[in-house]
Amino acid sequence: MAGPVVGLWLCEERAFEDVLAEVVPWVERFCEPVESGGGGDLDFWVRDGSAVGLPGWDPADGSVFFLTEDDEVPAADEDYSAFPRPPVRGLVLGAGCSGPAHHRMLGHLALALAERLNALIDFDGVLGYPAPRDDVDDGAALERARALVASLPGEVAEVGYDTAGGGRWFRHVGDVEFLRAWLRHPEFRLVK
Repeated sequence: MAGPVVGLWLCEERAFEDVLAEVVPWVERFCEPVESGGGGDLDFWVRDGSAVGLPGWDPADGSVFFLTEDDEVPAADEDYSAFPRPPVRGLVLGAGCSGPAHHRMLGHLALALAERLNALIDFDGVLGYPAPRDDVDDGAALERARALVASLPGEVAEVGYDTAGGGRWFRHVGDVEFLRAWLRHPEFRLVK
């Protein structure tokens, strides 16, 4: 079963190869094996969670985590008006499995990489809200999700995009301060 994913948005132009050249030596310090796949994708298994602030990580629980380039960022249908500088490159960071431990490890990996790369974090959906379906509009759940996000420090924005059903929806995109607070929150969970 595939796990959660987050995006990392870079607002300064950097080639994906340059990002990998910076990230791979860092990942190799606490992960094994570290494999580079076709197209420069990176797969790794976390051996030591304390390197990203998660000392309780059990490598036996481990699944593959991956980092790849996101060819969809920037996207013509997304509203970047909340940012002084829009993203110019996107990365996808994901977990091969779902479950609380994998959500937490992915969150810690995203925080460490966002700090390292000076990136924004795209949570790939609305935090605290069930995945939207075209036939469901739960305004109360959406207001609860917005109140939850607004209660945390840091910067977070709602980035609108076109849905497959022809409507508009949004995703939360935040900074490292917001993600750090979200990781400490008792309701922490990524969108998947």
